[in-house]
Amino acid sequence: MTDFPGSPDSAARERDAAESASAFAHPAVAPDRTAAYGDHPDQVVDFYAPRDGRTGAPLVVLLHGGAWRSPYDRAHVSPLADFLARRGFAVANVEYRRGGDDIPRQRDGAEPGAGSAGPVAGRWPETFDDVAAALDTMPALASRELPGADVRRIVVSGHSAGGHLALWAAARHVLPEGSPWRLPAPPSLRGVVALAPIADFATAVGLGVCGGAVTQLLGGEAGSVLGGDAGSVLGGDAGSALGGDAVTVERAAHADPGVLLPTGIATAIVHGVEDIVVPPAVSEAYVDAAARSGETVGLTLLGGVGHFPLIDPSADACAVVAEELAQLAW
Repeated sequence: MTDFPGSPDSAARERDAAESASAFAHPAVAPDRTAAYGDHPDQVVDFYAPRDGRTGAPLVVLLHGGAWRSPYDRAHVSPLADFLARRGFAVANVEYRRGGDDIPRQRDGAEPGAGSAGPVAGRWPETFDDVAAALDTMPALASRELPGADVRRIVVSGHSAGGHLALWAAARHVLPEGSPWRLPAPPSLRGVVALAPIADFATAVGLGVCGGAVTQLLGGEAGSVLGGDAGSVLGGDAGSALGGDAVTVERAAHADPGVLLPTGIATAIVHGVEDIVVPPAVSEAYVDAAARSGETVGLTLLGGVGHFPLIDPSADACAVVAEELAQLAW
């Protein structure tokens, strides 16, 4: 769990534990096909065909969460992929390189897991290399592996850290000049549906989301995420939230969806009001930043829902996710 201002009480923690247990209780669902988009073992995509056999199905590109850390892989969202396939979508469940104890350092002076009991979050730049490569090769891969998918109708979705990556993937054309991931034009997407995303780095860092994962993703140390108290950076910029470290601030400009606006890509966010893992304030900050840039982002806040029901096929929230996807895909 996270430690942030107004930390959750025992009832909230019990709710979160029960929701997490329900979401992770589903057995992994084997894909119909698996294809590689690179040479690394993690550079693979699992494909799920629409269960009703339809052709011309829109393609949902799914990016799993787990704080960009290696213990969490695409298997835990395979039940969601199957759920969406049963709703008539073609689904591409993307794996990508994540952080772990095997990383010698993110950059000079930053040892793995510094200030954190768990694996370091993310690999810089590999996590972003992989998501960019997967999206760039997706039309060709999907056309080959799922001939019934309509690659002209792609919606990118992701949960938690994967929600961050989904928003980032739709914003590559507004990355700073010189970024290795920058696209010359907007990606050919019907839209993005981000589920409880780590969407705004300043707010996420201020709230201590996922034990300093944002700062680790950028190569900093989880134990030194803030230049002051947590509340002091809310509503500020990512640079102040990250304590002014030159490397992490520079990298944030290439990685923080909250500053990569406007995108011109239809975007919807679904977030549980009771989420104590990534509090809804993180999504609200992104929506506010989008509005300041002149862009409207849809935000659906689900009462009585925490972090994990959004990926739990047995939860009512999952049907809301499917409907949001359908509104952009069809």
